[in-house]
Amino acid sequence: MDNKLAQFARRQFINVETFRKNGQGVPTPVWFVEDQGALYVRTVDGSGKVKRIRNNPRVRVTPCDVRGGPLGEWVEGQAHFADAAESNRVNRLLARKYGLQKTMFEIMGKLQGRQYTVIAIQM
Repeated sequence: MDNKLAQFARRQFINVETFRKNGQGVPTPVWFVEDQGALYVRTVDGSGKVKRIRNNPRVRVTPCDVRGGPLGEWVEGQAHFADAAESNRVNRLLARKYGLQKTMFEIMGKLQGRQYTVIAIQM
């Protein structure tokens, strides 16, 4: 495993910091999976972090607790949006990692008519 990725092993959350047009960082704790040397996050399409990444693919990430408290070093990365095949693979990996919790979020999201986007983060 890459040294930059080692600190994320066995963690439940990462804090993804995206950047506003004025350069101000906006940290957000999220679920994630690591696969093939990248970190992946699934989020609601049209969310603030999605809009910010569309404007600026630069992100910073660190392992964190459920409230976003850093548990490691911040690492610079570049984000991009995953294609359909990659998104399906990541969704299966997230289901394996988060189990019933993810299933409950899926049900709530479907009831609310939410669409999702997968963000890939390369470091």
